Order: sequence, then C-alpha cells, then structure tokens
Amino acid sequence: MRATLLIAGLIVSLLVTGCGGSEEEDALAAVCSSRDGIAKQVDELQSLTLTSATTSQVTDGLQSIRDDLRTIRDNRAKLSDDRRQEVDTANDAFADQVKDLVGTVGRTISLGDAKAQLESSLKELGTSYEDTFGQIDCS
Repeated sequence: MRATLLIAGLIVSLLVTGCGGSEEEDALAAVCSSRDGIAKQVDELQSLTLTSATTSQVTDGLQSIRDDLRTIRDNRAKLSDDRRQEVDTANDAFADQVKDLVGTVGRTISLGDAKAQLESSLKELGTSYEDTFGQIDCS
C-alpha cells in the first residue's frame, strides 16, 4: 500500500511538473505580452493631442515602452534561432525609433512646430511598430 501511494505521488508530481510551458514557450509568451503592451502604448500616445497631452503621459508611455523593450531583450536568448533573429531585428529597429522620438520631441521653438513634430513622431512610431513588432507571429 505504501509503495502504491509513493508511486502515485511520483506520477502526480511528474504530471504537474509537465504542465508548465517550456522555457522557450514562456519566453515567447513574455515577448508577445510585451509586444501587446507596446502596441497599447503606441495607440495611447497616438491618441494624444497637443492640447490634451501632458508631459507625464508622454513620459509614462515612453517609459512603459522602454520597460517592454527590456523584457523582450531579456527573453530573447531563450527563443529559437529563427524567432530570436526576428525579435532582435524588430527590437533594434523599434528601439532606434523610440530613441529618435525621445531625442526630437521638445527641441522645437514654437508651439505650432511642437504640435506638428509630436504628431509626425507619433505617427512614425506607429508605422515603426507595424513594420517591426507587428510582423512577429505570436499565434
């Protein structure tokens, strides 16, 4: 009886352990979740207008994007070679676009120029997302 309980316990333990995702599946889930977070932040930033946007909204949105990019970077090594290459390419291109946005926003002199610059930069950010992370298949 005792041996049967021990064997049953081992089987249950093995089954429970086997229910978790592989390291690669977990990494892909983290990448895809971060990709979705970036999409949400890009949409929110694009919905801002010069009259409704606050500095903290833009800063918080960009910080959230940076955090998601960091999560993606931290999980990339656990992906298959093909996925890693796809994610690296998207991450590098999109991160460059975010850096450009951060570097250019706020360097204008007039309010009208600032509005045009912000709208243009956020549109470019959306296009960059679609061209990079939007191409990653998370299904």
